[in-house]
Amino acid sequence: MLLKDRISEAIATIQPHLGQRPDIALILGTCHGDLAQHIHQTFSIDYGDIPHFKATGVPGHAGKLIVGQLGGQQVVCMQGRLHAYEGNTPQEVVFPLQVMHALGAQTLILTNAAGGINQDFDAGDIMLITDHINFTGANPLTLGNGLSLLDFPDMCYAYTPALRAKAQKAATACGITVKQGVYLGVRGPNIETPAEIRAFRTWGADAVGMSTVFEVLTAVSLGMDVLGFSLITNKAAGILDKSIKVEEVLLAATATAKQVEILLLELLNNWATS
Repeated sequence: MLLKDRISEAIATIQPHLGQRPDIALILGTCHGDLAQHIHQTFSIDYGDIPHFKATGVPGHAGKLIVGQLGGQQVVCMQGRLHAYEGNTPQEVVFPLQVMHALGAQTLILTNAAGGINQDFDAGDIMLITDHINFTGANPLTLGNGLSLLDFPDMCYAYTPALRAKAQKAATACGITVKQGVYLGVRGPNIETPAEIRAFRTWGADAVGMSTVFEVLTAVSLGMDVLGFSLITNKAAGILDKSIKVEEVLLAATATAKQVEILLLELLNNWATS
């Protein structure tokens, strides 16, 4: 089945409940799903109930698509994302974003949990993503798109500078310090080796995680503006003389995700004036 037909079938399930057209697509990463509780919902549905969506079983990801109003903005929100390490193809990971764009969203805001490669970063820091390195070995744009040389998306300003300025203003307004840096995306599911982290640091990466790059590549190809946040949950492998346990990462993400929530609410409440 063609991509446009799969998108049409997904929209046919969502559109009757839509209300107003969403302007902003939100993809909430690990343990960031509580932000969705602030959405004045018009509609909520499990991924598994939408044609061609894949379900997610990753801890900290509820797997619901929510449509409604947040901070005065019309949003469509993924409460939890899909990952390649779950066995999904890059195209399956980004399909929900393609549907959200088809519903009307022209801006993408996404969050993730990441390990801090920059040695000045500590657990609990929030990093505004300025750029990324795709080290997944894959790209969602490579299959079935009939690309020509005129279609290759330019990634020089993938993370929209004007939106980063909005986010910085919102952070200042609510007294939250944000860092800025480059996110490196890996496929996972293993935690990186200390040698890999040393290599990534020489490339200019500040944080590492197992998501985000596929969605951003797709958003840019669709002409969307993009704003990304990484919550630093731990220092990356080899910086401290200790093992990294996923359970501890999840606890750290849960403990500090409230700061991201406060920042995003401030941002969206003042979206039109910032």
